[in-house]
Amino acid sequence: MKRRFLISGASKGIGLALASRLTAQGHDVIGIARHAVDAFPGRLHLLDLGDRDALGRLADVVREGVVDGVVNNVGLVRAAPLGGISVDTLDEVLRVNLHPALVAAQAALPGMTARGWGRIVNISSLTVLGSVERTSYAAAKAALESFTRGWALELATTGTTVNAVAPGPTETELFRANNPPGSEGEARYLAGVPMRRFGKPEEIAAAIAFLLSDDAAFITGQTLHVDGGASVG
Repeated sequence: MKRRFLISGASKGIGLALASRLTAQGHDVIGIARHAVDAFPGRLHLLDLGDRDALGRLADVVREGVVDGVVNNVGLVRAAPLGGISVDTLDEVLRVNLHPALVAAQAALPGMTARGWGRIVNISSLTVLGSVERTSYAAAKAALESFTRGWALELATTGTTVNAVAPGPTETELFRANNPPGSEGEARYLAGVPMRRFGKPEEIAAAIAFLLSDDAAFITGQTLHVDGGASVG
C-alpha cells in the first residue's frame, strides 16, 4: 500500500538515501531540510529546525501532509572534550536533536491513531554506547532512544510502532569532510568496526525502510544497530 512519510534532515546522506528508496517503493515523501537539493524525490520544505520559530511550521507541514510515518533524522553535533563544554552548547544540541522529534511525532499522532496505522523511526547513534568528545550529542541520542521506548509502550495498541536505528560510522559527505581518506580520524573509526569498512547511506536507509514497512508490524520499542558489528566488537 502506498504511504506518505516525512523525513527530517532529508537533503543529504541517510535522509536523502531513504527518500530515494521510499519513492522507488512507490511511497510519497515529504522532506524537511535547511538547504535545497536538485531533483529531490518528493516535496521538500526548507526549514532550519535549529530555529525555535520553525517548529510551529514543522507541525503544520506534518498535519497538512497527512503523514503515515515520521523519520526523525535531523541532528546536531558539537564535538568538545570534557572541560570544554558550555551549558549553552549542551542546551543547543539537546534542543535540535529532541525538540523537532517531539513536535513531529505529536503532530502526526492524531492522524496515525485515527487510521490505526503509523510508524515513527528515530535516528540514534553508536555514540550512545560511549565516544570521546561527544558528551552533548550522545546524551541527546540516548534521550531519543528513551523517547522510542516510552512512546512504543504508550502506542502499543494503536497500530503505530516506534523504533530507533543507530548507525555506526557512515560514509556521508559530512563524515568524509571531517575524516578524509588516510586521516587519523578515518583510521580511528575503522579500528572500531569489525567489518573494517564504513556503512553506506543506502544500507542505513534499507534498515529504516524495513521498520517503516508492514512487515515490521510486530517490532516496536527497539533500537537497531546498523554498524558493521561496532556495537559488539
